[in-house]
Amino acid sequence: MNTAYLKRPSSGRKKRLARLTRLLEHVSKQLLPPIHRGNQVTFLADGPAFFGAFLNSIRSAKTFVLMEYYLIRDDVTGSSVANELIAAVERGVRVLLIYDYIGCIDTPSSFFKKLELQGVELVPFNVPSFRRGIRWFDRRDHRKMLIVDGHSAFLGGLNIGDEYSGIKARPDHFRDLGLSVHGNAVRELISIFSETWQMQKEQPPELPAVDPAYHANHETGKADISFVSGGPHQRSSYIRQAFLLNIASASENLLIVSPYFVPGPRIIRSLLRAARRGVRVRLLLPARSDVWIVLLVGRSSYETLLRGGIEVYELEDDILHAKVMLVDTERTIIGSANLDQRSFHRNFEINAVIDSSAFTQQIRHTFERELVSASRITLANHEQRDVLTRVLEKLINLFGWFL
Repeated sequence: MNTAYLKRPSSGRKKRLARLTRLLEHVSKQLLPPIHRGNQVTFLADGPAFFGAFLNSIRSAKTFVLMEYYLIRDDVTGSSVANELIAAVERGVRVLLIYDYIGCIDTPSSFFKKLELQGVELVPFNVPSFRRGIRWFDRRDHRKMLIVDGHSAFLGGLNIGDEYSGIKARPDHFRDLGLSVHGNAVRELISIFSETWQMQKEQPPELPAVDPAYHANHETGKADISFVSGGPHQRSSYIRQAFLLNIASASENLLIVSPYFVPGPRIIRSLLRAARRGVRVRLLLPARSDVWIVLLVGRSSYETLLRGGIEVYELEDDILHAKVMLVDTERTIIGSANLDQRSFHRNFEINAVIDSSAFTQQIRHTFERELVSASRITLANHEQRDVLTRVLEKLINLFGWFL
């Protein structure tokens, strides 16, 4: 068993360690990602902060830039990113971009053609083809990842578009966040990117070697990081299993932020068990969504959750798009994966599991403020919804696996 996945517990965490150890005994070692120690993580609390750092990082690139994104729009934000990628190529940097073909279906082909003509190496993920069967058509590369020179990386839930960067005003503004990583952990992200590239091109990209001594000669941080890379090519859902492990590890508090909440029975049972053992479980979910049908499916589970002692809040001011789980005071799970069946089974996703009290507390303080302005859902007001809404919830819930 890979016990490196566990931090050494304080005296108040002994029960948590025993419970998690028992659970890990039933889990394949392949589901336990390697842990990378001594990395620097920076919390980027909103779109302007994220894209400011994101663009600056591309400007600083010296050898290569790797990008893997679900959605890239041809708007102000997308054009800014495209211009920086082209400028990087012009100064001799190798730029590789994987974009999801269906995710970018509304982006004009001329946008990508321009990048290609300027020297950016492109791979559209999963271009529709019946060669791999009908089921493969529904696969998506939902990751959001930038890697620069093998030393720094950006992750989170933000796609590349004006609604994410903060340019669009309410009601079309998306509430999201991300992070940057500096340290030896970034090398694993290169391997994950290369695996996806090879899946589409049938050969890995030839990239400049990353100096393994670089971080020994540069100041690093104190965060321990693991990456959970999930996809439909896996026999078991690594993404769901990581969520289950971390829910099971909680001893005091769980705060979960999810824009598309279709958790399925296993996640719901795990949340209810956490509440029964005395963990305060809070869910921050959207009151408005760009996929309204998912709201109905998510709300169909509210009664069970509320009766089990779980607190449910809905964010009303913005369209919630952040994907975060905070476990007690020291662990954060953040990345591209939602608590839904698509992220568990049909999308390629990337989450970071970060053990850092300082980083976790930054995010906790941010969302504690969000909870103050959010609407708390009570069992009494939830039961007042009309008959038509109840019928639609039950009907659509039958198709929850496909959402």
